[in-house]
Amino acid sequence: MPALTTAVRHYLHEVLGIAAPGVKPWARADELPYFLRDAFQFSELELLGQPIVLAVGRAGRKYSLSDVRTWLAKVRALAGQPAVYVTDALASYERRRLIEQKVPFIVPGNQLYLPDLGLDLREYFRRRAPAAEALSPSAQAMLITALLHQPWEPEWQPSKVAIALGYTPMTLSRVVKELTAAGLASVHAVGRVRLLRMEGPPEQVWERAKPVLRTPVRQTVWVAPESVLANVHGRLAGLSALARYSMLAEPQWPVYAMTGSDWKATTEAGIRELPEPVAGAQEWQLWSYSPALLPNAATVDPLSLTLSLRDNTDDRIQLALDELKGHLPW
Repeated sequence: MPALTTAVRHYLHEVLGIAAPGVKPWARADELPYFLRDAFQFSELELLGQPIVLAVGRAGRKYSLSDVRTWLAKVRALAGQPAVYVTDALASYERRRLIEQKVPFIVPGNQLYLPDLGLDLREYFRRRAPAAEALSPSAQAMLITALLHQPWEPEWQPSKVAIALGYTPMTLSRVVKELTAAGLASVHAVGRVRLLRMEGPPEQVWERAKPVLRTPVRQTVWVAPESVLANVHGRLAGLSALARYSMLAEPQWPVYAMTGSDWKATTEAGIRELPEPVAGAQEWQLWSYSPALLPNAATVDPLSLTLSLRDNTDDRIQLALDELKGHLPW
């Protein structure tokens, strides 16, 4: 039995809390075209009373998602039962694409999506831990500022960051409680100075923090070209910023970021909002915290930029976000 098939058995046992299902070779595999038998190893198992076919990707092979969808449809038509794509790794945007197209898949140890068995599966899933509570915008801004600080300092003084960002002592106290409660940092005192100690190197803290971080974009507005003020300078954001870090083409309309209070000031100064974009217009994102966490930069910081675009399902954008990782300071 291929190692990946064995991993599927153990994974199903772990996430469903049932005995590991028995797996056997699929008897009708020889009826498939040769290119399908060359692309996959086929097995069959019974899950929650439903027989399913496993199409296990061969090691070292990479298939386009459109091919996988077409090929599984052929297997399903022959088998008359669900056909599930099994692979050892999928990028986040690939998983989203498969889910959007309702293509069943299993990534052992990571994720499974079986729409044909959705109701039965949901009944048998173990109770999941409640989703982690998101950090407040101020806590997210302070954490990102500390993660991007160069040179890297595992211990940092939160009061200095709070002052730089214009936060009050009350906000500072709340932020410290949030970051320690989330397990991202611990309080460490040196004399009368209170420090926060990161629980790991910056890349690990960033990965651990992602579930409690949210997009900083609260609202997007369109601004008329004739009303753009010469003294309004927002940070490049969205696709405009991503184009600076990657091979992504510049968007049709430039994208800038500012805080809600800055937006209020500009509207009072005569900025005219549009119901939809027109030639020469600008897209302005209104952020929940300052888009200028990095001083003297033309764009918003790369971590906040990642959060603002991570749920975008466009493959080009996800590939550009992968390029953006190469610009992180770690």
